[in-house]
Parts: sequence; C-alpha cells; structure tokens
Amino acid sequence: MKEENAIILDFLPHGYPMDRRPMHLKTAIAQALGKQTLVLLELVPKKDCFLQPHEEVYIGEGKRDKIHHIIGRIGPGKLTETAKSELNYILEEIIAKDEGKFVEFFNKAGPINTRMHQLELLPGIGKRHMLSILEARGEKPFENFADIKNRVSLLPDPEKAVIKRILLELEGTEKHSLFVKV
Repeated sequence: MKEENAIILDFLPHGYPMDRRPMHLKTAIAQALGKQTLVLLELVPKKDCFLQPHEEVYIGEGKRDKIHHIIGRIGPGKLTETAKSELNYILEEIIAKDEGKFVEFFNKAGPINTRMHQLELLPGIGKRHMLSILEARGEKPFENFADIKNRVSLLPDPEKAVIKRILLELEGTEKHSLFVKV
C-alpha cells in the first residue's frame, strides 16, 4: 500500500543540526507521518517551500506541490523533539477524524493463535477486558469509543490504548502490527 498523504511533524529548513556538511550542501528536511499507513517518513520539500507542523502534504505518484522526494522511513529515535511532541497530537487528530476505522478494530479483532487475541496487544487490556469486550460486541457492535467505554466496565481509555499501541509499533520492536502498515 503506497502512501498518498503525510502530515508534517517537524520542518527543518536548514537540515539536521548534527549534519556537519557546509550550509550550501544541506537540504531542508521534513519529518512526517503517513496518513493511511501511519509510518514515519523523512521528506525533502521543494526549494523555497516552507512547511508547518500539522500541515497535510501530497506524497503520492505524479505531481507533488510541496514535496520534492521521499528519502524513506525513519525510526522514532531519529525524530526531533518537536516531531516527538507533535506525534501524539497528530495521532489523536487522525484517530478522531477516522474514529470508525479504529472502533471497527474493536468490533472485528480476532485471535492471533490459541493463547493470544489481538485485543490483548493493546496496552492495558488483558484477558478479563478482552473477554468483556468480546461479550459486549457479541450483543451489538460498538458505535464509537464512548460506546466501548460505557459498555465495558473499568476499561482503560480505548482511544489512548490505540495511540500507545501505534507508538509501540512505530518503534519497530513489536512482533504483530495492528495499525502501522509495515
């Protein structure tokens, strides 16, 4: 699945500060999050193009307005402090705009193997919560995050659990990927 749009996390008009090359050899860099695949990307904007955090840019095939080329995926360790702090807010925005897609995960999640269920991969959700979620969705599918919270007692905030899971997946150490497309 190719990414079409990305959301800017940080824009470095003079490239990375640790880059020891002379000023005239440095290129501007943008750190971004793919909107569909939720992967961290490093982009090179077109000359004299200034980007803002939270700005959505087209990175798909064909003519791009603001992005010259995509360098590739980056790990969370390479993110600037600004990008790290913006990442949570941008994930919250993405989840809020497409809440149905993430609620659908709670309605459709299945077992990974005989001992483990996809729901248990969410931080704060163990066997007991998983069984409560399965029972509640068996009666009627969930409509939104508030519905999940109301029908499953003592459940940690499902929206925050999804964000924590995405952040764990971005680190690249997780065996199973629920939201980040590898």
